[in-house]
Amino acid sequence: MRSRHLKRLVVNASVARAAGGEGATKSGSINCTEFLEAFRDESPHHIVMTFELSEEWDEHQSNFAAEWLGNMIATKRFHYIELSQNRALYDKIEATAVTEADINAMLKDFHLLGAALATDQIVISLDETIRGLFKRASQQVGEIRNIIWVNPDKTTEEHPIPWLQNGAPPEPHRRLSA
Repeated sequence: MRSRHLKRLVVNASVARAAGGEGATKSGSINCTEFLEAFRDESPHHIVMTFELSEEWDEHQSNFAAEWLGNMIATKRFHYIELSQNRALYDKIEATAVTEADINAMLKDFHLLGAALATDQIVISLDETIRGLFKRASQQVGEIRNIIWVNPDKTTEEHPIPWLQNGAPPEPHRRLSA
């Protein structure tokens, strides 16, 4: 039985950039397009947007993603939040970094964690590098351990569309701490 419980998902701009619509030919583009279509057409879920994320989407989104987002806004499935500074959490995460490049990467995408923590703790992203950094950080930073991270291009390993259609449950193997 499918859960139809509404979730608020943070969708990274990497997905918006990759989704190419009907004309997509590369597998990553096709997978992101199909994920966003399933999000829009086969689930009740909402997209979460912050100021930082909105800027990234505006800069990187494909034409398909722009239309998709417009549809989500028009159907009132758009959840805008303002994030407050959480310097204490950032300092904990930064302390787990091994290199300056790691620190810069985590700073750039820290807003994904903030938005996830302020909503239903779900991030959708193609960025496996930042996922790995936050995964490592979660071993020492309890606040982010339960964040669910799903890559829509990992169709074989993660089955993102069936997961989405089944209510986006917080399965333990999808957590950053897994």
